[in-house]
Amino acid sequence: MKIIVPMAGRGSRLRPHTLTIPKPLIPVAGKPIVYRLVEDIAGVLNQEIEEVAFIIHESFGQKVEDELIAIAKKLGARGTIYYQNEALGTGHAIMCAKDSLSGPAVIAYADTLIRADFDLDKTADSVIWVKQVEDPSAFGVINLNLKNEIVELVEKPKEFVSDLAVIGIYYFKDVAILKNELQSVLDNNIIHGGEYQINDGIKQMMAKGMKFVPGKVDEWMDCGNKDVTVETNSRMLGFLHNDGENLIAETVRLENATIIPPCYIGEDVAIINSIVGPNVSLGKGTHVSNTKIQNSLVQTHAHIKNAKLDNAMIGNHATFDGEFKSISIGDYSVLE
Repeated sequence: MKIIVPMAGRGSRLRPHTLTIPKPLIPVAGKPIVYRLVEDIAGVLNQEIEEVAFIIHESFGQKVEDELIAIAKKLGARGTIYYQNEALGTGHAIMCAKDSLSGPAVIAYADTLIRADFDLDKTADSVIWVKQVEDPSAFGVINLNLKNEIVELVEKPKEFVSDLAVIGIYYFKDVAILKNELQSVLDNNIIHGGEYQINDGIKQMMAKGMKFVPGKVDEWMDCGNKDVTVETNSRMLGFLHNDGENLIAETVRLENATIIPPCYIGEDVAIINSIVGPNVSLGKGTHVSNTKIQNSLVQTHAHIKNAKLDNAMIGNHATFDGEFKSISIGDYSVLE
């Protein structure tokens, strides 16, 4: 089994945090988004992962590439790097990894996290992961027949089709078939919204009678902007806490401090005269003093003092001293 992860964009909606680090490498509950994504997919599939192929922009640099290869190795898989240097759509991004498009594979976009527990339908040619939503008009949705097979993909329907939204994770029994259809999309310059789309390849597969079925997830969490990323961090902390996972490092230093779970507290964090939690992640080496912080995500080696924070997101090596409440400052920022 392979996992193909398109992640070429840095994530403009999550600036300033993505000015220095690509969005998929921002940690949620102590692990990078993309690591949690491939880890969760591997858990759902319950199969050996042979390869994880990452599709990135060449400007991400060697350090990011090394981190991605390390993520694959932690899953016992080979890591492969491909480049998409022009934002030409999902279909184009996938074809940038065409040398890895063979055999069974999952394609997953690296700005979403899931919680799911189901058996993969081995009789289907493809599984499209979906989540029931309240307002399907804001999403791409699937249309099912009486056999619970997907017969249509509809983008942001004005009239009700279904309330099952496509979340951007797909399984293909043989991804080479999708590769052939996407090559046809590229060769025939089939463009929607100014880009080459994966859906056009999928629609061609459907037209040839291939069986598509839904895979429903229990939770779908977005990491598109600051507010939803902070919310996703909170939700993930709750899930991990309920799973009994130890989220507080042994090297944490506490002085007149209280931690209200669920929280992730990384290695060598110091918390002094402060209340932390609930729903807070503090990255490695962070120092917090005279502060009350809740519902917030703080990356590594930050310094926070004299603060009352709620719904905050603070980058690596940032310094914050003040009374602002809901803030978003990136790496190496100073706000005093």
